[in-house]
Order: sequence, then structure tokens, then C-alpha cells
Amino acid sequence: MYLSPQEVIENYKMNCHKKCNSATEIIIGKSILAGMMIAMGAAASSVAAHNITNVGLARLVAAVVFPVGLMMVILLGAELFTGDCLVAVGLPERKITPFQMIRLLMLVYIGNLIGSIVLAGLVAMSGQLDYSGGLLGAYTIKIALGKVALTPGKAVSSGILCNILVCAAVLMAMCAKDVTGKLLVSFFVIMLFVTAGFEHCVANMYYITAGLMAKNNPVYVSVATQSFGIGAEQFELLNIHNMIVNNLIPVTIGNILGGTCFVGLPLYYLNRENVSVKEAKEVKENGQYVNDYAPSIAH
Repeated sequence: MYLSPQEVIENYKMNCHKKCNSATEIIIGKSILAGMMIAMGAAASSVAAHNITNVGLARLVAAVVFPVGLMMVILLGAELFTGDCLVAVGLPERKITPFQMIRLLMLVYIGNLIGSIVLAGLVAMSGQLDYSGGLLGAYTIKIALGKVALTPGKAVSSGILCNILVCAAVLMAMCAKDVTGKLLVSFFVIMLFVTAGFEHCVANMYYITAGLMAKNNPVYVSVATQSFGIGAEQFELLNIHNMIVNNLIPVTIGNILGGTCFVGLPLYYLNRENVSVKEAKEVKENGQYVNDYAPSIAH
């Protein structure tokens, strides 16, 4: 048994007000946890894929590991920016205001960023990037370079595609009534987005930050040059400015569009019950007429 899309959208819509009006410290705390959870999945997926030369196979192997991060977010009630774009379903019926939505997304974004940076720092200090003679550190640099080299069009488009799938995974997990169902649907949909190589702003907060940290290690830089043919001019592209301007900003825009305009709002309009019919039913059940609905009900 599972909830229908209409039931899930209705439940999410009714909870938007509570989510958006949570205390700032609660939102930030849950967001930091989510950032760390997604970063955990990203870090482990890099370990799994770093020594595989076939690109398709490497992505598939990484995709089998990465979804654990979102599983933790869903089951533990953490706040993830990409999934929270769905609060847009509360706008048409004024369950929330645009200001409340913007406040929530900004706080969650900040918290996710903090969590991702903390996890990247812990990974760097743990010595994990030393795996395979520093190849994991070199691979981390390679991933980060690929992300900061994206053109705006590619970054926005890939961000849209990513959050269509992430938000679909979140809603499908809400459809499931048991833990097994929630884990299965989130696993396969997230596996799809990772295998396809789409861009997720919170995951990129980890990937690029970890790459920036790895870039400061001469061993990783040397291995990256030898193994991946990365030149000195390419290393210069990996900096905070390019992280923000070339990746995080356009990918975040794409993620917002994917979650709100391609999933949240379309599903709201496609699954909502006709308002006049709904209120007419309520009036008829109460045995009385209210305002403008009286004439149509009388007939």
C-alpha cells in the first residue's frame, strides 16, 4: 500500500507552513546534518569509483553508493536544499508567502554549505585521500576541475535535470508507507541522477571544496598530472571564485527551476482537486450553503 500523488502533494502542502516557520537554529542545525550526509555519500562514491578507468562503469559504481546520503536525509528528517524546493507547492494557496520560502531556502543553503565544508575538512584530515598512492586525492581534484569548467548553459540545464530526479525521489519516498519502500525508491532514482552525471549543488559543495583542499597537497597534484594529464594552467582554474560563479550559482538556479517549475508546481496543478467541487462537498455534508456556492449546490 502507498499514498497517491494527490495525497502526497496535499500532505506536503499542508506541512509547508510548519517547515517554513521553524526556528532559525533548528533549520540551520538540520541543514548542516543534511550537508554532511550528502557529503558522506559523495566522499564514499569517490572512493568506490576513483580507480575505474571506464567512465560509464565508474559512474554506475559511484551511483550505487551515493544514494545512501539522501536515504539518511529522508529517514532522519534533515533539511536538504534541493528537496526543500518543493515548498513551492504551498505558494498557490498561500500556505506560505514567497518571503517565507526564500528565508527557508537561504537558511538551508547556508547550513548545507557549512555541513559540506566540515565534512570535506574531516575527509582531508583523515588521510582518506591518500588511497591508491594519492590517486584518490588526484581524482578528487579532477572531479572538482570538471565542475568549475562547466559553461553556464550546461550547469543550469544539468541542475534542472538533477533536481527533477531528486524531488521525484523525495515525493516517491513520501508515497511509501514503510522504511523499505522509502529506501528502495530513493535509491533507484538517485542512482539514475548520479549515473547520468547531473549537477547537484549540495554535492558540489563537497566535491569542489574537497578538490580545493586536495590541490594544496603536492603529492595529489603530482599524481593528477601524471595520471590525468592535468596541466598547471588547469590547476589555476580551481579556485573559490570559479567554484561560486561557474558552478554553484548556475547549478543552484537549475536546481531551483527543476524542483519548483518542473516538479513541484506541475504536480500541484495536475493533482489538485477542483476547489469549487471540494468546497461544495464540504457544504453539502454540513447540510448548509455558504456564499457563492449556494446556487450551484441547490441545483
